[in-house]
Amino acid sequence: MRTAFARPIGLAIILCALAVLPAQAEVRILASPGGQVGPFLDLFERVRDSGERVVIDGPCLSACTLVLSMVPSNRICVTRRAVLGFHAARSIDRRGRLYAEPEASEFVLEAYPAPVRGWIRRRGGLTSRLLLLRGRELNAFYPACR
Repeated sequence: MRTAFARPIGLAIILCALAVLPAQAEVRILASPGGQVGPFLDLFERVRDSGERVVIDGPCLSACTLVLSMVPSNRICVTRRAVLGFHAARSIDRRGRLYAEPEASEFVLEAYPAPVRGWIRRRGGLTSRLLLLRGRELNAFYPACR
């Protein structure tokens, strides 16, 4: 069984979606459709430990949103292109069928920062429907990048 927030995606593709700019000490998320949770947790743990800033500069969907749980909020900023997409946790069985993981969804929801968690709850919680956080609503939680 594989736990996923979207279709499975290889770590190489995840890393291609993230541009690491060591000279500027930042990680820029340009476009991430999500994927298996494990590689994202590993990646964001390394980013957290590095002290680098995270610039969300495009879609950060599904498992990518775990960056909000792993990296301190004061090290995250967003551009006008940033979009965060949230949905309930799902797993894939041996036959490739998706099924809901309510306990994992609750665990993930509780891990998000309180303002984001409240925003998700006000919109019905984590379900199979993708909730998109962007624009002014997103800027209420994270500053614009400078």
